[in-house]
Amino acid sequence: MQLNDKYWNNRYEKLETGWDLGKVSIPLKQYFEQISDKKQKILIPGSGNGYEGEYLFNNNFINTHILECSSKAVHNFIKRAPSFPKNQIHNIDFFSFEGKFNLIIEQTFFCALDIKLRKDYVKKVSSLLVKGGKLVGLLFDIPLNTAHPPFGGDANEYLQLFSEKFKVEVLERCYNSISSRRGKELFVILVKK
Repeated sequence: MQLNDKYWNNRYEKLETGWDLGKVSIPLKQYFEQISDKKQKILIPGSGNGYEGEYLFNNNFINTHILECSSKAVHNFIKRAPSFPKNQIHNIDFFSFEGKFNLIIEQTFFCALDIKLRKDYVKKVSSLLVKGGKLVGLLFDIPLNTAHPPFGGDANEYLQLFSEKFKVEVLERCYNSISSRRGKELFVILVKK
């Protein structure tokens, strides 16, 4: 299975988007509400329909960027959030993207990547963050599925995977997940070394 733009466009076309909450996730919304520096540069890779990006921008986080390989998802986002700056919408492969950010938001992107790309993901996220920048978000705490996304994992795997390039500030069971994900998510705050 090729997890490329064609695959994801097909999923969006057929409305096979079980990961899509239709709104900003509660854990991330509550994290965003605690951020005082609204000028920091934020990236949301694998943004899908972009609810987190829309929420941030509508709450004066003016340097929010979304990145999504699926042109269908990007089209859905632009249609719903027409005032979002076009130069902050990146319809490109994550591993080809360049830039520097203070904060990267993780919301169902990591679990959608082929598990062979996990080390590459860590390197790429690290390269996109300024020193001391943060990777913040949710990772699934479910058995590793090898057949199709979402690909799971557990805290021990994530600690081993991220510890070379990141200091773990928070890696704990998410207490405010939506009901269908309760007990299946970890909230993470990882700081680039």
